[in-house]
Amino acid sequence: MSERELLVRISDQPLDPDEVEKAVSGPEHGAVVVFTGKVRNHDGGQEVSALEYSAHPDAAKFMRRICEEFAESTGLPVAAVHRIGALTVGDLAITVAVAAPHRGEAFTTCAELVDRIKHEVPIWKRQLFADGMSEWVNACG
Repeated sequence: MSERELLVRISDQPLDPDEVEKAVSGPEHGAVVVFTGKVRNHDGGQEVSALEYSAHPDAAKFMRRICEEFAESTGLPVAAVHRIGALTVGDLAITVAVAAPHRGEAFTTCAELVDRIKHEVPIWKRQLFADGMSEWVNACG
């Protein structure tokens, strides 16, 4: 794997999947998997109208450590950007990319990386429902 700058960021700006894909693409890779997580309009039988994401001040460090571990253990380029702030239905909340010589490895690594970010990076989601109620998701860890 060639040396490249690792793209890992938490941002309050709209996400660009092309930026994340370009950060991992190279002529040695026949597969690039880009995952985009979007705000959906429902959860648990309730209509979701919007989300608010909040992050611990060190969240970017957690995410960078996870991405560095994946890049080192797999030898593959990875990139991840997570959004914070107010998002509406259809907005991108996270974009993750992995490139590999073959698709199987790219799909597996991308899925595992998304799961680790979701479970280990201290980013919390507040769901706002159409009925005016709200609930925090993953606020306990």
